[in-house]
Amino acid sequence: MLEPPTYAVALLQDLHFGADLIEYLRQIDATLDPYGGRFLVHQPGPTLVEGELSGRTALIVIAFPDRRSATQWYDSPAYQEILPLRTGNSRAFALLADGVPEHYRAAEGLAEMLARRPVT
Repeated sequence: MLEPPTYAVALLQDLHFGADLIEYLRQIDATLDPYGGRFLVHQPGPTLVEGELSGRTALIVIAFPDRRSATQWYDSPAYQEILPLRTGNSRAFALLADGVPEHYRAAEGLAEMLARRPVT
């Protein structure tokens, strides 16, 4: 069975769109290429339907072939070198999340979660 793709997801808030962030954007593509990363979503000002956001916002989703590739990209010297250009100019929630198989249903996930839940 093929390993599902892994997604790097970031919700950026309070963005300061200046020279540092522009430089980050100029360099990020080259950091993704060796790990098979590609942008799926790169949207300033996503439409909020629930909750609260502050300041200028952006939503980013980058797909990787697998968890190993995503982790290697994030930890790579090339990405770590430019990361402060983003973190110094925004407040972010960033995470890696594994995809699910095609035809996945939430009830299947629930069954797995319940099976792993510690008995209390």
